[in-house]
Amino acid sequence: MEWLASPEIWMALITLTALEIVLGVDNIIFIAILVGRLPPHQQAKGRTFGLALAMLTRLGLLFSITLIMRLTHPFVTLLEHGISGRDLILIGGGLFLLAKSTMEIHESLEGEKLEEHSTHKKYASFLAIIIQIAILDIVFSLDSVITAVGLSDKITIMATAIIIAVGVMLFLAGPISDFVEKHPTVKILALSFLIMVGMALIGEGFTLHIPKGYIYFAMAFSVFVEMLNMRLRTKRLEPVQLRKSTPIDLDIE
Repeated sequence: MEWLASPEIWMALITLTALEIVLGVDNIIFIAILVGRLPPHQQAKGRTFGLALAMLTRLGLLFSITLIMRLTHPFVTLLEHGISGRDLILIGGGLFLLAKSTMEIHESLEGEKLEEHSTHKKYASFLAIIIQIAILDIVFSLDSVITAVGLSDKITIMATAIIIAVGVMLFLAGPISDFVEKHPTVKILALSFLIMVGMALIGEGFTLHIPKGYIYFAMAFSVFVEMLNMRLRTKRLEPVQLRKSTPIDLDIE
């Protein structure tokens, strides 16, 4: 119980928890957009499953940190850059995020239009959505775990920070999902944000470090401007309704 009286341990825990929450913003947005394609009664369950997977993935990577560190050693040279296993995971995840976000934008704006009184709305399967979330959880978790290890050498503190951060994200995921679904412009901004994150992951894979702070600032500023637009709008116009049909894309049945 000596750790309770150690300010260094508490500072490390608070810092790591804040870091995990910040690095989990893109994960929350991705989950919020994907679960929006599930039937309404499955969306809360999808968010819980998605964030539970994120926590288990991070804890699993944390407790296999020796293997993770081996992934940072280059094993092939491409364009005069050493490529490691971590780089391949980041590049593959970035390409997946680019493709998925672009398809979501296309389907929301130009996909097949549903009939106004149709009772047969098409939804994505629960398993397909969970598998897609699991794939990106690995990519999103990899960098956060490696960063956390660089800040602390105590696995128990890192594991506690991950669990607390996921609890906070679980609390925020519902309101964020509802807000994104109710405001079409914000949804497109969120998908654009994921495209930027995808490009940042690809850049990281090629040893081109792009600080996420720039991406988060761009997203926060864009949302702030959109909030002003909503508040200052003089006419009560009905917002554009994005299309809800399920595309034939990277879903895994």
